[in-house]
This record gives sequence, C-alpha cells and structure tokens, in this order.
Amino acid sequence: MNLKLKTSVIFILVATLSSFGQDASFTESISDKTENSNVIHRHSVGASFFMLGNFLSDSPDYYLLTYGYRLTKKDRIFAEFNTWKYSEPLGTYGKSEEFYPGYVRAWGVGFGYQRFYWKGLFTTVQATPFVKQYHDINNHKIQKGFQLYLQLVAGYRFEFFKKRWYLEPALALKYWPVDTNYPIEFAEIEKDAPKYIFEPSLNFGFKF
Repeated sequence: MNLKLKTSVIFILVATLSSFGQDASFTESISDKTENSNVIHRHSVGASFFMLGNFLSDSPDYYLLTYGYRLTKKDRIFAEFNTWKYSEPLGTYGKSEEFYPGYVRAWGVGFGYQRFYWKGLFTTVQATPFVKQYHDINNHKIQKGFQLYLQLVAGYRFEFFKKRWYLEPALALKYWPVDTNYPIEFAEIEKDAPKYIFEPSLNFGFKF
C-alpha cells in the first residue's frame, strides 16, 4: 500500500469517526451538556512507556513529557516536550540497511488537539518543530538542522483508579515534510528513505 492510499484510508477513518461523534452529540442529555462545562480533573501530565527502551544496551535516549488541558468531555489540547537520538533514517527506523556515520539528537516542543468520540476512542493531530544536532562517529557536533514533524493518531484511552490514571495504546501516522541541513554523508543515506512511518504508541498519564 503506497503513501497516498494509506493516507486516504486514515483520513476516511477520521472523517467517519468525526461524523459518528457529531451524530452522537444530538443524543446527549441536558445533564451531559452541563457536565461538559464542568469537567473535573481538567489538567493532566503524561509520558510514554516506550521510555523503558532507555534501559536497553542500544538506548535511544528517548524522553517525552506531556501537559494536557481538557476543554470539554470530548476536547483536549496539550503541549509536549520530546527528545531522542537515532542513527538511521526515521522512515525505515528499525529495519534500515544503512546507518548514519554518527547520529542525530533532536529536541522539540509540540502542540496537539485530541478529540474523544465514544467512550475512550480518540484521534489526535499534532505538530512538533524539532531542532536537530548532527554528531559524527567520534561524538563531535557537526551542524544543526530543522524538522517539522506531524502526527495523526488513532487510539483508545483506558482509565483506572477513579479515572485519575489513564493508558493510551494507539497507532500513529508520522510525516515530516520539512527536514533540513543534513551533512553530505547523512544525506546520501537519507535520500531514498520515505518521509513517513506508521508506528504504535503507548502513553500514560495522571489527571488532576
């Protein structure tokens, strides 16, 4: 399945879920609408279970911290700090045949919108600008680049312990249309790699 077809499938799914969410809103009772304007535990902080990979011998040095604010029962906005390092093209991450002569360290702060539809079913759109620091094989800094990292996510939120803690398994389409200033040796390996990838995620958090 090529990128165009995959993207079309994802957006059709999102549009379908959006329609379902709009139809369902007509069946809400007055008490539900009142509850929307009086959401408790509007704030949340979260992270990713994938940070456990930092304990592996080949650590990605990956860290994620999210602050979210619940506008209504169905709408949430959030800001997210994210950093990791990698030594292969992101479009073939985990199965690359060639690796960079060094690695990339990326830092970013992103912003997103999360929409809930039925129970814990949700979709998320997010944009994160990253500053990238390129390192050679001797761990020396070479030059910097910029990346715009977009995500479209579909998943389900499970809530525990009086709905204060949550777990969100999800699947994300990640796409980076802007990715600049590669060193020549890095660019040669990157040139045939796709600029998108489908990846799972497993985030968790606490509401207060």
